[in-house]
Amino acid sequence: MSVIDEVKQKIDIVDLVSGYATLQKAGRNFRALCPFHGEKTPSFFVFPERQSWHCFGSCGTGGDIFSFVMRKENVDFGEALRRLAERAGVQLAPVSPRVEEEKEEVLKLRQINLLAAQFFHNALVNTEEARPVRQYLEKRGVSTPSVEGFQLGYAPKGWDHLLNYLKGKGYPEKEVVAAGLAIERESGGRHDRFRYRLIFPIRDGKGNVAGFGGRSLDDTMPKYLNSPQTVIFDKSGLLYGLDRAGPAIRKADQAIIVEGYMDVIIAHQYTFSNVVASMGTALSEKHIFSLKKLTRNVVLALDPDTAGETATLRGLEVAAEAFDQKTVPVPSWDDSIRYERVLDAEIKVGVLPPGNDPDELIIKSSQEWEAVIKAAKPLTDYVFDVAASRYDLSSAAGKSKAAEYLLGVIDQIKEPIRRMHYLQKLARLVQVEEKSLEAIISRKSAAPFKKTGFQQGPAASPATPTTRGVVSRPLEAYCLAMLLRWPELREDAVELTPELFESSENRVIFEGWLASPDLDSVKERTIPSLREHLAGLLGRTFPASAPEERQKALKDCILQLRERYLKSLKVKESIVLAGPPGDDQPRIIENIKTNRELKELQEKRCIPRGKKTRG
Repeated sequence: MSVIDEVKQKIDIVDLVSGYATLQKAGRNFRALCPFHGEKTPSFFVFPERQSWHCFGSCGTGGDIFSFVMRKENVDFGEALRRLAERAGVQLAPVSPRVEEEKEEVLKLRQINLLAAQFFHNALVNTEEARPVRQYLEKRGVSTPSVEGFQLGYAPKGWDHLLNYLKGKGYPEKEVVAAGLAIERESGGRHDRFRYRLIFPIRDGKGNVAGFGGRSLDDTMPKYLNSPQTVIFDKSGLLYGLDRAGPAIRKADQAIIVEGYMDVIIAHQYTFSNVVASMGTALSEKHIFSLKKLTRNVVLALDPDTAGETATLRGLEVAAEAFDQKTVPVPSWDDSIRYERVLDAEIKVGVLPPGNDPDELIIKSSQEWEAVIKAAKPLTDYVFDVAASRYDLSSAAGKSKAAEYLLGVIDQIKEPIRRMHYLQKLARLVQVEEKSLEAIISRKSAAPFKKTGFQQGPAASPATPTTRGVVSRPLEAYCLAMLLRWPELREDAVELTPELFESSENRVIFEGWLASPDLDSVKERTIPSLREHLAGLLGRTFPASAPEERQKALKDCILQLRERYLKSLKVKESIVLAGPPGDDQPRIIENIKTNRELKELQEKRCIPRGKKTRG
C-alpha cells in the first residue's frame, strides 16, 4: 500500500471536513453550506461511502480529502499530502539530497528578503532622509496603517547600505547577489540594486517576501525596477497583494486585477480587498493558476490607453485559456450530442474613465469605482467593442476585417445559445445577414465513434471503496498510461478533463501532463511522493497495436470516464433533489441534470441502457 493510500485509509473525510464546516446528516451522507463560497442553502455534500465531496452550487466541483485540503488551504498536492500524512501519523519517505538543497536555498532567500524588507521599512519610517518619501505617500493618500500593513520601505541613497546590513547579519555578498538585492560590478565588487527608491515588498500567496519593486524618486530610469528572476521570484507568476486579498476574493467570489502597486494599496485601504495587481505585465497562465483556486470570476480593470492594445488582448486570451475547462454536452447540427470543452470561468473587463488610474478613481469616488466594476463586460463583448472602434464599419473593407476577426472569436464559443447570441450581434454590427455568417463558420460534427477491439486488460467493476478511502481506479490508470506511452495521442485527448479523474494522484499527474511538452518534463514536474505512482503508470505493458487502434481505444476510454462521471453525478443528484428546496435549488438542479446526457453518451458508445460498464 502506498503512503497516499495509507493516508486515505486513516483519515475519514467526514472528520476532516467537519473541521471546516458544520455538517448535517442527510440520509447516509452529510450536507453543509459550502466552505468555498457564500450561500444561503446548503449545496455542499460529503459522501462517506465513497470518501468524496461535491459542491452542487457555484463551485460545481468535488474530489477527495486531498483535493479538499488543496482547495481550502490553497496548497499543491505535495503540501496537502504532507499535512494529511502528519495528521494521520504516516511517515513520508525522506526527500532526496537535491530536494533538501533546493529547500535550503529557498529558505535562505526568504530569510534574506525578510531582513531586507525590515531594513527598507525601518528606513522609511524612522530616518530623516525618508521624510520627503513619507510626504509623497501622504500626498498620494496612503495612510499610516497601509504603510505598515504592506510594509512599504525606502532604499537609501548610496551604494552599499543594504549590502553592508546583510553582511552584518552573516550573509556573504554572493548570497545577497543571488537574492537579487545586489549587483556585480563589471570592474569588480558589488553594490545595492535598489537605491533612492520607494520600495514595495512583493509576497507570494502565503505571505513570504519573494522580491521587491522599487519606484524611482528622481529621474533615474527605469521608473519601476523589480527584483530579477530567482528561485522564489517570478514576476510573470506573482500577483501583488494576493497574500492579503485571498480571503476577500473567496468571500466575494471575484478577483479584480489592476496594474500598479499603489492601485492595490488604495483599494484595500478603501475596503476593496479583493484587488490584486499584475505589476504592469500582461496576464499569464501562472497568474491565473494563482487565482483559479480562489475564484472563477475575474475582472480586469483597464485604463482607456491600454484597453485596446494587442498585448492586453493577448493577455486576456491567455487568461481564458489558462482557466480549467469543463466538458459539456452540445447539440450538433444533426440533433446528435457531442461533447466540448468550455471555459469554466467568467472573465470581464472594466474600462476606467479617461485620465483616471484605479487609485485616483477610488479616492475621488468609491461609488464610481464600484460602478466601473459592476458595469464590467464579459470578455467577448469587450472584444466586440474593441473591434468596433478599431475598424471602419462604414466601409466594406472595414466590415470584412471586423467580421473576419470576430468570427474567429465566435468560433471558439461552444455553447449554442451564446454562440447564436454573438452571431446575431455580429450580424447587426456589420449589417450582414445572420445566415451568411452562419455559413462561414458552420461545421458538421464528427461521425459517431464506434468501439474497437483494442484490448484494455481485465475488465474492472465500478470503483467502490475496498478499505476506507482506498479506491481502485483501473480505467483512470489505463488512460494515463496510454497518454504517457504515446505522446502522439495528445491531440486525441482534448476532451479529457481533470474532473473525470476521481483520484487526486491521477488528476495531479494528468494536470502535469497537460502542462508538459514531453515525458521528461512530466517527470520533472512530478513531486517525489507521486513518483512511485508515476513509475507504475510508465511500467504498464500494452499489446501490439496500430496507431489508429490506439486512437480509438483512447477515445473509448475517455467516453467510459465521462459515463462514470455522469453516473456519479446522477446518484448525487437524487440525494440533492430529495432535500428541502431553497434559494440555490434552481441552479443546483440546472447544474446536475444528467439523464439526457447519460442516455446520449450510452447511445454514442452503442451500449444498451442498463448494461454494466467498466469503472
